[in-house]
Amino acid sequence: MSPPIFRKNDQPTLPQSSAHQSSSTSKRQSIMIAGCAILSVGATTMVTGCQSNPTVSSSAAVSGKMIDFETADTVQSQAQGRAFNASLHAKSERYAQLFDQEKYPSTENQAKSHLLTAIRQHLATEHVSVSQANYQAAPFISPDSIDAGASSLFKTILETYVYKKETSGDYDSDDEVVEEYAYDSDDDYVDAAEVVVVEDADEPDDSEYDENGYDEYGYDYEGYDKNGYDDYGLDQNGYDWYGYDADGYDADGYDENGYSRSDYATEAYETDDYESDSAFSKLSELNPKSMTEQYEAMQAAKQRGETTNVEDEFSGSSSAAGVIGKLLNMMNRTPEQIAASNEYQYKNLMFSSVSQYNPKQRQIQSVYSYDYVTPTISASVQIPLALDFDNSRITVDPSVIMPIMAIANPDHTPLPNEMASHTVSFGLPESITEQLPPAVLYDAAISAIQDSMAELAPEHFSAVDIRNDRFAKEVGASRAVKVYFGSQQSGEMIGKTLKYMSKSLQDYVDANPEKYPDGAMLKTAIEKLQLYNKGYQSADVGSLLQLIEAIGPISFNQINYYYLDSSDRLLAKQQRMNIGGDLMGSTTTVLNQVRYDKTSFKNHVLTPLLAESFGENAKPAIDGNAWMAEQRQAEDRLDTARYARYDYDSDYADASDDYASDASEYDSSDYDDYDTDYSEDYNDAEDDTDNR
Repeated sequence: MSPPIFRKNDQPTLPQSSAHQSSSTSKRQSIMIAGCAILSVGATTMVTGCQSNPTVSSSAAVSGKMIDFETADTVQSQAQGRAFNASLHAKSERYAQLFDQEKYPSTENQAKSHLLTAIRQHLATEHVSVSQANYQAAPFISPDSIDAGASSLFKTILETYVYKKETSGDYDSDDEVVEEYAYDSDDDYVDAAEVVVVEDADEPDDSEYDENGYDEYGYDYEGYDKNGYDDYGLDQNGYDWYGYDADGYDADGYDENGYSRSDYATEAYETDDYESDSAFSKLSELNPKSMTEQYEAMQAAKQRGETTNVEDEFSGSSSAAGVIGKLLNMMNRTPEQIAASNEYQYKNLMFSSVSQYNPKQRQIQSVYSYDYVTPTISASVQIPLALDFDNSRITVDPSVIMPIMAIANPDHTPLPNEMASHTVSFGLPESITEQLPPAVLYDAAISAIQDSMAELAPEHFSAVDIRNDRFAKEVGASRAVKVYFGSQQSGEMIGKTLKYMSKSLQDYVDANPEKYPDGAMLKTAIEKLQLYNKGYQSADVGSLLQLIEAIGPISFNQINYYYLDSSDRLLAKQQRMNIGGDLMGSTTTVLNQVRYDKTSFKNHVLTPLLAESFGENAKPAIDGNAWMAEQRQAEDRLDTARYARYDYDSDYADASDDYASDASEYDSSDYDDYDTDYSEDYNDAEDDTDNR
């Protein structure tokens, strides 16, 4: 801000005489009034910025938009005041245009507004769709890129750590173990583990040891002190003064607290394929300095041809490092493999579908098709699928579930040609639908998707020039909006959708207190979910996906193009997804084109199958719940019969035991007494007969 300007003729002077006293007083009052005005203007100009030039030339002309306090002309001052106010208003308007996106929307905001209007209208009206998806693979890093030949940070850390483990080893480089077998003096084979030849080792110098065989540090030739312990405090058997080894366990395998190795849940059990001292057992020892040194050593070894990469370092090992190396070898794809995949697989592969959507009844009916066609091979699989959220039912083709049912229940699984209809319908149990109706969950999801997209930043939406877009000409689009969903935006959408759905479900539970009293399972679960939702922001989910994307062979990159007509009606969508990573060595692009016009739907080859499966003249779907109940009843009858046989066998065994017990308890003397009594009675009867 410029300081006040005082010209030489305006400088106050000392009174020379009483005649000049009143004149000086009048001048001083004028100067004070002007100073106050200048301070007021200065306070106002603080808002718009200060001048950088500390001085102003006395001959500089005053701007027409500023007030000239050197002039006492009232008309001119009023005109300058009006000009000044107009200038302030223009600056305020410009400021509002920069930041007030509702009144002065930017290009991105306009594109976002058009798209949200189209999506809301699209989800609220009945429509049909036809989609076609194709695939293509490409190297993850282009050969012409500056990153060609460079590894990702995660892979570099992995390589460096494994190189460190492999080069350090468990034995000194001056020690050399003999071949698998060696000969003893009698030419018999001896296990190599029992024969160790030490080469290039310095012979002990007797001058370094005293008469008792100890050096100046108190250690003998083998490195043990007078008490039999080395410099680590361990004896020849690897135990310390208290009888514990380096891991803290005694000879019986117990620590000082009496716990064995298996008592600790965090201890990895040892097998032939995995040992506790594997390549990944000491990741906590990593530090930037040592990793930097090992990285330099590894790169030098690569240049010398001693090692190539992490896969070759440990892929042949049976340890955990070897397993990881084999997995990396399997995932990583060479340029030749990528080209072969495109030529023999992806070029001939296509996924397509037709669908019809009824929002009022909350129904979605679709037919998905997998087609692979070459001059020598042709394969095609169609899967009808319908979702009815109002009735809590899902309808599918029997061929979809038959393989699963054949595994679970092979004796009662019919063949597709034995089914009475082309489709089977399954419904959720009432115990689930009473707690949470699927219609409520559906409404919450649809609303959450729209609200979540509305909260995304406008810079992710951009208008696209479609003058040379062939797909836009095919569908008759007037404009197109591009929406970029990277890992950050995808995670943010997931977080916002989860929070919006939780809020909608919370509102539903609060609106139905008779169904959800205090302590109800769903009410408690939603309250906990709402509590957890307060502990993170939606952008945090995006950051988590970015971390996963940085270290894993996965990508969340997705680009969507929405094609609209002049009335903001959604005509088509083109979706491009990139899946891959450095560990895989390739990126697979999925390009899915969806049309929402009825002409494409009527002319599609899958539309007759959709009508045959779910149309008005379609055969009623088989009640999958009743069929499963019948199977359960049959199983119950078999179990009942099986248990009855068990009971029968048990009763028969008990009867046999009782008979044997009664037989064993029968006394032969009782039989003799019975015979004697019977004989006596018989003789008496004969005597009576003779007397008569």
